[in-house]
Amino acid sequence: MSTPRVRHPLLSIAPDKLRPTQLTVGKAEVAEKRDLWRSLGKKKRKELIDAHWFPGVIGPKSKIYIVDHHHLGLALMEEGVKDVPVMVQRDFSWLEPDVFWRTMEFNRWAHPYDHLGTRTDYAAIPASLADLTDDPYRTLAARVRVAGGYSKDATPYAEFLWADFYRRQLKLPAGKVSAKVMQQALLLAHEHAAAYLPGWAGTIE
Repeated sequence: MSTPRVRHPLLSIAPDKLRPTQLTVGKAEVAEKRDLWRSLGKKKRKELIDAHWFPGVIGPKSKIYIVDHHHLGLALMEEGVKDVPVMVQRDFSWLEPDVFWRTMEFNRWAHPYDHLGTRTDYAAIPASLADLTDDPYRTLAARVRVAGGYSKDATPYAEFLWADFYRRQLKLPAGKVSAKVMQQALLLAHEHAAAYLPGWAGTIE
């Protein structure tokens, strides 16, 4: 059987119609993106959306699954944005659900791990961005990267790997990333124990 061709590689989809390919986000990151959106004028909002095409895959029943920008997608959905651009990577609409998800994970386009970093069934991945759960360690990992603790890396789900690293190293009282925790996390980012992680910047001499 030949693979169907994608007829419309660039689609315009309502954020609430997008299907996630992971279980969690850092809700604090989502809140920050919402604040940024509210601070922008009409022109800047258009520029932001035009600069962030959502990579997507057409799945069973022709649902659109995004493989990146989950935080932005959730933020825009909560802000009532009507549609976002989706660049279709592959059309897997003809696959059975179990084959679809195995294929997605093989291509590193799915991350079936919960807020504790535990592997789950594919069925646990929610059908809507609105149902993504909070992983505060994902927020911590993102903030460490922004602060220069490690480099942005093209490895899929790189920040989830960093989140799992910090989950084993640090406690987050009340799920909050405090200044003290950030200081500790930045130091840990440069230790040899983190050398296996994508974007590791080396030890500090």
